[in-house]
Amino acid sequence: MSNLHVVDHPLAQHLLTQLRNKHTPPEVFRSLTRKLTTILAIEATRSLSVESVAVETPLEETQGTVLSTRLVVVPILRAGLGMLEAVVDLYPDVSVGYIGMERDHATAVANSYYLKLPPVEGRTVLLIDPMLATGGSVDQALAAIRSRGAEAMILVCIVAAPEGVERITKHHPDVPIYAAALDRELNPAKYILPGIGDFGDRLYGT
Repeated sequence: MSNLHVVDHPLAQHLLTQLRNKHTPPEVFRSLTRKLTTILAIEATRSLSVESVAVETPLEETQGTVLSTRLVVVPILRAGLGMLEAVVDLYPDVSVGYIGMERDHATAVANSYYLKLPPVEGRTVLLIDPMLATGGSVDQALAAIRSRGAEAMILVCIVAAPEGVERITKHHPDVPIYAAALDRELNPAKYILPGIGDFGDRLYGT
């Protein structure tokens, strides 16, 4: 049983197709990333808890709904930074943490070089990383967040590979994964096919 939820909204797929295009320049790539992340984040947070409050409209009092979930967002550096602004725009009072993971290009094994988290105990944590390839970086990040007492965790990525989904489902069966696509496979260098390429390089033009 997979944790994966593919967001197949027509606009999400339209934006993803433009992200895949190797001719898309970095400034457009960044804008597309923000827009697609907005759609993914809305779907990923559909189950957040809410509470009812009274509110005064210009004409009368009525009952409204507000979020009661305490939310934390954690991008995996550096590519996850491209998704951060969209989440903060949706949830301005969100707390933000950062996890730095660097993949060894020879072994494809991820190593952590930075970890800075706000209090996560009793909170819902949205982990954002555009590419779920082997799942090694995300696996380590989720384990670090879990060890600090997060109440719930949700993973949002743009493209996922079957290998990464399998790993996260096995090691973190309670963590739902939201993505715009489940791609075919990893190549021998552990890049997703058909994929998007090196997301960080395309995001920042490096």
